[in-house]
Amino acid sequence: MKFLHVMIRVKDVDKSLEFYTKLFDMNLVRTIKLDDCVLYFLSDGDNQTQIELTANFEVPEGGYKNGDAFGHFAFGVESMDEFTKKLHSLGCEYLYEPFYMHEAGSKIAFIKDPDNNEIEIIEEK
Repeated sequence: MKFLHVMIRVKDVDKSLEFYTKLFDMNLVRTIKLDDCVLYFLSDGDNQTQIELTANFEVPEGGYKNGDAFGHFAFGVESMDEFTKKLHSLGCEYLYEPFYMHEAGSKIAFIKDPDNNEIEIIEEK
């Protein structure tokens, strides 16, 4: 068994596609149109990680709200400094600036996507 993807409902699919493709170098690999939504499947370069962005045709006025159980998902980066440059070049900021987490033995930071989902960034050594 293997993990296939995570699904995120998005309010503005264009903003979300730009965010994930430009910031995380993900590629749009498949689109499926259903009666009530369009599914956009993004994959990383080695097709190990996929995110399904779901654009429902009817979106709640204030967007979507995450439940109490969801915290964040994480991406690994080779260089936090290079990621920071890319983040700022796209007009994005950190929710929590990069810091060294002694317990984990790595540098981490947090950002939010266009729909307010938290994403942990981990510098992989």
